[in-house]
Amino acid sequence: MIGNDLGATVQRMKSFGQVLEWADELSPDEQESLVSILQRRLREQRRAELVAAVKEARKEFRTRRCRPASPSQIMRKILG
Repeated sequence: MIGNDLGATVQRMKSFGQVLEWADELSPDEQESLVSILQRRLREQRRAELVAAVKEARKEFRTRRCRPASPSQIMRKILG
């Protein structure tokens, strides 16, 4: 199993290197456009992850797997 993971990692690194080489071949304007597109996609992914986390938290609250607490209550619980 580890061998397969290593092989997949090596392949991704080769692919990543190819992407960087291809990006170097783009004009400066095209590189800026690529950066803008990648940044927008990352923001969208993070937003989707946050939405999923909020939905999960609300579900936990609804099913009483968690309950409201003040910041001081949370800190007391963390610090023991």
